Amino acid sequence: MDLQKQKQRPKLPAQWSTSYISYWQPMQPDEHITSGYCWFDYTRNVCRIDGLFNPWSEEKTGHRLWMSEIMYPATNESFKSKVAFSREHMDKQSTFKEQVLNDEVDPCHELILMQDVLELCDAQFQGTCEVLGFEADIWHFQRPNGKGPATYYFKADTNQLLRMVTGDPQKMASVRDFPNFNTREIDPEIFQHVPLKQPE
Repeated sequence: MDLQKQKQRPKLPAQWSTSYISYWQPMQPDEHITSGYCWFDYTRNVCRIDGLFNPWSEEKTGHRLWMSEIMYPATNESFKSKVAFSREHMDKQSTFKEQVLNDEVDPCHELILMQDVLELCDAQFQGTCEVLGFEADIWHFQRPNGKGPATYYFKADTNQLLRMVTGDPQKMASVRDFPNFNTREIDPEIFQHVPLKQPE
């Protein structure tokens, strides 16, 4: 049976946003589950992702890192605001203390997730499974520039993204779940960069 002929590769909605949960498969003892929120507006060619950075080694750096990144490929700019959260003891209950770090502006040639990623990467339909309580279509592809495999799960027969898996789950893969994907209109102010660290 030719599965590919039965399904058209979905294109992500023009505007969408969702909370996300980020973790590893398989999980190792020193790895963390993190969460955040993301907004994508392909009509304006901009996106924003807020959340605890993953992967990030608290053991090596002495803190966890929260970051808000707004990507503007049209002007080749990515604005990053960062906050470090440190605690006295990592191995038992301890209060986190925050420190606002310097903002950064990096080059940005394209959004971190393209609207037509499945088409661009020639994704192949792999059948269906259950994800987050929904029947999901499985799309598998190789990422550009030798970055390895990726598998995206869309709610069956829709363009609603439920899960992204990058890497090989049998070895090491990054997983991001999107439990409340929605297409409500996004306020343009979401994409306005306001530096967290103000001049003293």
